[in-house]
Amino acid sequence: MPRLYAGALTLGMAAAGLSLSAHGATEIAWWHAMGGELGNKVDEIAADFNTSQDDYVVEPSFRGNYSETMTGAIAAFRAGEAPAIVQIYEVGTATMMNAEGAIVPVHELMSESGQDVDPDAFLPAVTGYYTDADGRMLSMPFNSSTPVVYVNRDILDEAGVDAVPTTWQGLGETLGRIVDSGAAECGMTTTWPSWIQLENFSARNDLPFATEQNGFGGLEARLSIDDTAAVDHIQRLADWQQDGRFDYGGRFDDAAPAFYTGRCAMLMASSASLAGVRANAEDFDFSVAPLPYDSDLVDTPQNSIIGGASLWVLAGKSDEVYQGVARFFDYLSSAEVQADWHQFSGYLPITQAAYELGQQKGFYEQNPGSAVAIEQMTGVTPTANSKGLRLGNMPQIRDVIEEQLERIFNGDVSAQDGLSEAVRRGNALLERFQQANG
Repeated sequence: MPRLYAGALTLGMAAAGLSLSAHGATEIAWWHAMGGELGNKVDEIAADFNTSQDDYVVEPSFRGNYSETMTGAIAAFRAGEAPAIVQIYEVGTATMMNAEGAIVPVHELMSESGQDVDPDAFLPAVTGYYTDADGRMLSMPFNSSTPVVYVNRDILDEAGVDAVPTTWQGLGETLGRIVDSGAAECGMTTTWPSWIQLENFSARNDLPFATEQNGFGGLEARLSIDDTAAVDHIQRLADWQQDGRFDYGGRFDDAAPAFYTGRCAMLMASSASLAGVRANAEDFDFSVAPLPYDSDLVDTPQNSIIGGASLWVLAGKSDEVYQGVARFFDYLSSAEVQADWHQFSGYLPITQAAYELGQQKGFYEQNPGSAVAIEQMTGVTPTANSKGLRLGNMPQIRDVIEEQLERIFNGDVSAQDGLSEAVRRGNALLERFQQANG
């Protein structure tokens, strides 16, 4: 990790961290990035844990978005006021792993506290992101999502389309039919372009996003997206933009309104967007479909990879605090709590037991589309290319990629030239991370 981070983390780990509430219970600070209704649900989860026993009080605290939460945590590390638990988004995993002496790996925490944690109980594509080379859990998965396709059924019916193709080749034909029929101005759009159209396209089609097993093999990893079929895919989207089959709608979730208003027939977005789509699709019927794969590359698609965040435990706290964190994590990963969180939020259930509980209670039958993401993630065993990404400075790398994608979709550069520039600049960031942590 950058020297600034490492120093900040190290300096902030001096305090013991034990405090007592008015009732003598050990207090456990939990910093998170869940705002709005999700934040209210986090408060509810903590409150339910607190009332389930008398020894510990988990105190959740909203600290802004993911980036703001991480930045705020750095300041707290410097001041010796670090929380026991902090929620860090998935692209911050490499940074946390390399914060030597600043974190307590979850597998150590649970073992030393006498709590059982079985990595095999979690969805493989989720666990793989947050485990070390020996399969031991470093952080506790919490809110995990993956991309899916949201479909305006009314538009497809008007265009005479019965089913959503599972391949990019078939999708191209269908989108052309939709646009040519006049049923919609735009065939499809996408949120989070780098995450969905490069990171997940590569995973779904078993292509490397970077060397060294996408960074899992070491700090020598370098981007490879300019040397795979990902170039052809981005060029395909650029070509589709010329005839209306694709429309670039911006970074983050900026493209979602184009789907909500019916301008675009399909939206590629996070599975955790399901609640938002449901709330904004009052004027049309919608369905959920898997992320397509490229039939020129694979016969059977791989799993997509996750977004979201996990919970990291910070060093320097007392044994009492760590006992409480372990108890809370055991509670948090229970089938009942995870099923409730998943069904409320749209994030994936992190354990197989939570998924099975939802099946037993008929949740997926009553809520069509809710199981698509889970089936997409669990249908195959992850490969080195679909396990996920573990790259240093990944937030900055995504910014570089997004900038080049905008240039490509604006027609300023070819897909090859744009992605080659993204690789050049991204690799400079990876080299800087390696030098700081090698």
